[in-house]
Amino acid sequence: MKTPPVIAIDGPSASGKGTLARRLARHFGFAYLDTGLLYRAVGLAVLRQGGDPGDADQAAAAAVALTPANAGALDDPALRGDQAAQAASRVAAVPAVRAALKAFQQSFAAAPPAGAGGAVLDGRDIGTVICPGADAKLFVTASLAVRTQRRLDELRGRGVAVEPAAVLADMTERDARDSQRSVAPLVAAADAVVLDTSMLDAEQAFAAALDQLSRRFGLAAGPA
Repeated sequence: MKTPPVIAIDGPSASGKGTLARRLARHFGFAYLDTGLLYRAVGLAVLRQGGDPGDADQAAAAAVALTPANAGALDDPALRGDQAAQAASRVAAVPAVRAALKAFQQSFAAAPPAGAGGAVLDGRDIGTVICPGADAKLFVTASLAVRTQRRLDELRGRGVAVEPAAVLADMTERDARDSQRSVAPLVAAADAVVLDTSMLDAEQAFAAALDQLSRRFGLAAGPA
């Protein structure tokens, strides 16, 4: 029995990969999973228990407790906050957390919910660790300056008062943590297409991604 096609999308924070992944999922009629929300949910759960996201035992316990049965926790608006983002980056460095969530993600890819014809997963290690055999892989990136401005605009749009220097420091720290961790570091898969969105708006990035998915990976265009 042929397995559903999988599109793996990786990249650093504020690169535009989430927006692109959601749009591609709608375009192809695939199920979408923002895998970063899994790590945010784990990190936030630890914080809400008064724990330390950097504590391996506490983080692992929270990860094991997150299952498809209680995946409704991924709808929590607090997961979009910066506190959850910071906690996610810390728990993601814990090997036991990554192991606990790996099965969750692979099950989603192998059997997309609601009878979807395929799956789009975005994160940091989808094409390298979670779905190394994905039918298509994109690594979405952008310059640090552009990503910092995007995050600044996002936060200010939510009414959060932040200074550019603080956002830059946060992005730099998070990049270092994600790329230098010993387990599943953020890196483009050898067979991934690198898509730099520094000079692209959302429409242009979507068009470029569709071109690569069709030309490089042979994925047929879905409904408009």
